[in-house]
Amino acid sequence: MISSVGNRSFASRVERVIHADPNPAGPGMKLREAAGFAAGRHDGLEQVPQIGSCAVLPAPKDLGLAPFHLILNVKPATSGEKLACIAALLGPYGTEFVAIGLAAGEIVALHQGGPEAAISTGIRLETGKWNALAIGFTPGSADIEIAAAVRNGRGTFGRAAQAQVDLTVPLGRDWSGVSIGALWRSTPTLPFDGYVERPSVARGTLPNLAALGGALGVAAATSLACWDFSRGIDTQQIEDIGPNGLSGLLKNLPTRGLRGSNWSGHEMAWRHAPAEYGAICFHSDDVGDCEWQASVELDIPASTDSGVYALHVVSDVGEDRIPFYVLPPKPSAARKPRPRVVYLAPTLTYLAYANHARANLDDPFRNRIRDWGACPHNPDDVREFGFSTYNYHPGALGVSLSSRRRPVLTMRPGYLTFNDQAGSGLRHFSADSHLTDWLDHSGIAFDVVTDEDLDDEGVDLIRDYDVLLTGSHPEYHTDRMIDALHAYRQLGKNFVYLGGNGFYWKIARRQDLPHVMEIRRAESGIRAWASEPGEYYNQLDGAYGGLWRRNGQPPQALAEIGFAVQGFFEGVAYHRTPESRNPAHAWLFEGVKEDAFGGYGLSGGGAAGFELDQVSTRLGTDSRTALLARSAGHGPSFLGVPEDILTHVIAASSGRVIPEAHLIYGCNDAGGQIVSVGSITFLGSLSHNNYDNDISRLLGNVIAKFSRR
Repeated sequence: MISSVGNRSFASRVERVIHADPNPAGPGMKLREAAGFAAGRHDGLEQVPQIGSCAVLPAPKDLGLAPFHLILNVKPATSGEKLACIAALLGPYGTEFVAIGLAAGEIVALHQGGPEAAISTGIRLETGKWNALAIGFTPGSADIEIAAAVRNGRGTFGRAAQAQVDLTVPLGRDWSGVSIGALWRSTPTLPFDGYVERPSVARGTLPNLAALGGALGVAAATSLACWDFSRGIDTQQIEDIGPNGLSGLLKNLPTRGLRGSNWSGHEMAWRHAPAEYGAICFHSDDVGDCEWQASVELDIPASTDSGVYALHVVSDVGEDRIPFYVLPPKPSAARKPRPRVVYLAPTLTYLAYANHARANLDDPFRNRIRDWGACPHNPDDVREFGFSTYNYHPGALGVSLSSRRRPVLTMRPGYLTFNDQAGSGLRHFSADSHLTDWLDHSGIAFDVVTDEDLDDEGVDLIRDYDVLLTGSHPEYHTDRMIDALHAYRQLGKNFVYLGGNGFYWKIARRQDLPHVMEIRRAESGIRAWASEPGEYYNQLDGAYGGLWRRNGQPPQALAEIGFAVQGFFEGVAYHRTPESRNPAHAWLFEGVKEDAFGGYGLSGGGAAGFELDQVSTRLGTDSRTALLARSAGHGPSFLGVPEDILTHVIAASSGRVIPEAHLIYGCNDAGGQIVSVGSITFLGSLSHNNYDNDISRLLGNVIAKFSRR
């Protein structure tokens, strides 16, 4: 799905992505034209992303024949400096509407005259507080009545204000729909940032909001429609509990499973008290699906090797490379022998960081991007495709849902994350190409599968491989993925964890929304934002989110090490321990020339850096695990993770945390072996000195032994 500005035609070809690091001090970009794919020329179509979320609901029949009113509870997340639509009545042809919106904290009325025709009501809504809002309509009249009341306490509303507005257009007409959170005109328009609860439509004039207790006081049986947002929280459907069954749909993934105006605090899981979680938060920057038309279709030849690929598209004004993965074919007698090695691409981690706006794009960084010919597009500048789960929506709510049905700028060959003075400053997709490049250079055959595939298929996807390699930062995992990796190890297979801060956050994913992942940042952990109390449970599956460690599965129970220390994007060397001299481990260090090794590389200047993992028998490290190397010499920015702190000075395990990465070897009772390196920056050292270095030799030794070659 491609948007080509000005409807320009464009050329395309498929490339194999070998190395996606543009740093001239390294091997450089390696993007090979892929065999078996025909280059093409295509008509272009400029396509605009749908941005902003809303609910689109059918209106009751014959709504305009008698007086009626719309009532709902509203909590603005921002002061509403930009005009936004809270709720709208939609005409049958998509051009007529009457809407209530918010502008600079004040309720305004809108109609098909457009935003410039917004009419002030003089009624103000306080940001961050629940308000009951009612709008009354009379057939044949141009007037609407508006009433609002702020919440005083749990479920009670008071301080009512009322206004009457002349729209200069008659209101006696048939309405085809209702939209909540934005004005729906085949796409969300004037999207609102804030919470909405239980909209309903009923006959008659405006009720007494304070006496009614807001929208929650509306009786469903006497309504023409009553859309209960506390029903189907784990879906994208909106259920009408009124007599007419006028259920509707959500657009663009607003956030559900949030505390309503009646939340008592007695239950922390929405599944246990769904009636107290009837709020949906709509956002002006939600993007669930751009809904673009397909521009290019590819047939993957059966002979295509499994690997990382990209569709390279070029017009006369620009270019892009859209990455995708080719998986191995299903096992069959006709297939050539399967490689012994499989690389598990951490695509759900890429999705968690998708379009991460870091506010670090200063002039020196822009100059480096230009001088290196790196990917020129950055979420700090390009903001119309939504953001990552490391950013905030307008207001105070962190982004908890991420979709891949949008351009993901951070998942592009040549994308730079940091202006790293000691290296390239790569993370995630581009950084993991340091591994695929090394495998290619070393002549090691491998297949590629992704997080999504592992979640879909479980251990059967990987059981036939002798060695599984991770990327540099496999941080986000579902239940099914963790179970599959444990099962893989219990099959006696060999696991090589080549990163740091892995297996850290528990996430949710649904089979009917395969392009979406969700994270609730519950208690503890290094968090870009924190979920509110009572909102630690995912909307997609109702399960508790947060750290895997707080869900009974510390990383040490899988990988023998777990996240312990974080600092700046800087790397140092490992130092061998006395245990590494044990003859049982001599094979691992064959050809490793130095006691201190890895003090070089394209990621922070060293193999051990940024986020570091350590052993902990208390958290699940097997007592037989051998600690073979530790890093040393990290700077003052390297500090222990908050989940290990019981007071401001004492760690939960063994006193103060020492800033070091642990490189380990272990095995289990099934005969499965493991090597974990404990550092995000490890892979950046593989190509140093034209691949002739101790990090390269060590990893080569591991794969040679583990693949039984």
